[in-house]
Amino acid sequence: MYREINDTKICVIGLGYVGLPLARLFSTKFKTIGYDMNAKRVEALMAGHDATLEVSDELLQGAIKNGFVCTSNIEEIRGCNFYVVAVPTPVDGDNKPDLTPLYGASEVVGKVIEKGDVVVYESTVYPGVTEDECLPVIERATGFKLNKDYFAGYSPERINPGDKVHTVEFIKKVTSGSTPEIGEYVNAVYASVISAGTHLAPTIKVAEAAKVIENSQRDINIAFVNELSKIFTRMGIDTQDVLEAAGTKWNFIPMRPGLVGGHCIGVDPYYLAQCAQRYGYNPEIILAGRRMNDGMGEYVANQVVKLMLKKGIQVLDSHILILGFTFKENCPDVRNTKVIDIYKALQEYNLHLTVYDPWANPAIAEREYGVQIANEQSSISNQKYDAVILAVAHDQFKELDIKALGKNNVVVYDVKGILDRSMIDGRL
Repeated sequence: MYREINDTKICVIGLGYVGLPLARLFSTKFKTIGYDMNAKRVEALMAGHDATLEVSDELLQGAIKNGFVCTSNIEEIRGCNFYVVAVPTPVDGDNKPDLTPLYGASEVVGKVIEKGDVVVYESTVYPGVTEDECLPVIERATGFKLNKDYFAGYSPERINPGDKVHTVEFIKKVTSGSTPEIGEYVNAVYASVISAGTHLAPTIKVAEAAKVIENSQRDINIAFVNELSKIFTRMGIDTQDVLEAAGTKWNFIPMRPGLVGGHCIGVDPYYLAQCAQRYGYNPEIILAGRRMNDGMGEYVANQVVKLMLKKGIQVLDSHILILGFTFKENCPDVRNTKVIDIYKALQEYNLHLTVYDPWANPAIAEREYGVQIANEQSSISNQKYDAVILAVAHDQFKELDIKALGKNNVVVYDVKGILDRSMIDGRL
């Protein structure tokens, strides 16, 4: 073993949806420091509350009592010897990978890393980014040489935001290292806290590729059922009924149509496509799936308008309620939410839109998207709506009397397919 496991001192850089749960878990076994450049985020965490709700106040406060520390002061992370980078990897306005957060995190590592230390990246990237883009930043800052002065690894994050069952310790972890010995060490560190076990990949590039295809595969499968939904809707066939019938075969892949947003499935395929294009290959299926899924918000809006016209409801100056704004159910995360596409498409019809989401932070929604949302049910009870769109399957909406929110002649559209069909006029 490269180093005794008990001598490992961990610093997790980036305390968002991925980094904080991981840092908290590491702190049960190792001396662990969480670093984030957002001082307000750090202050809130040290006060014992995680605004992302990924780590409960009880777990966070318990970790802090046992020595877990969060900081925005780079001097406080010196002396660690196992750095984990868990920062976002978004795309820009042209859907090109934006590695700016990774470069910034690598610069932080370059300021504190010492000879013999290990840096492990968790951020989702295309094959080659760790070794070709991130590590050179560290080496320019330090003059170090990989596998001589310091070592590296890659262990792709597998966090599922809002999921309180499949938390970080209960999802099998892929690991890798810049040498076979370092791979064994990195794997041992993770294996000591991951109850579900680990899988040691032979190289860093293999681990990077494994991560980026996980979500690309889901994206393509969802795109397929989204296309089926469009076809079957034209034929007057309920897509959910078809999928239920087909699902009786043992090897049928269970997928449902819907909006594909968030920071993983809606983003990772672009990283894989970018990598393929760099090698002179134009990925057809991957990008076709992205086009299909990126167009579903506008499709939902158009379907709602068609249903309103069929029921004789005047669209101009009508009132439409959208239930949900986050990218998935029971989660406050609004990053890359595709509900905004429904909203923008409906805006073109000169009608009145109300968005209600008890999970989303109104200030963040307005800052990031320019959309005012309500998060108190009382704020939507003073208006009767011409159409109601269930866009996100929050548990609170399952108990909501949606029909009572609408006028006598109301269109109810169920994007998520969770409402009783007697209540709805259409669904994906």
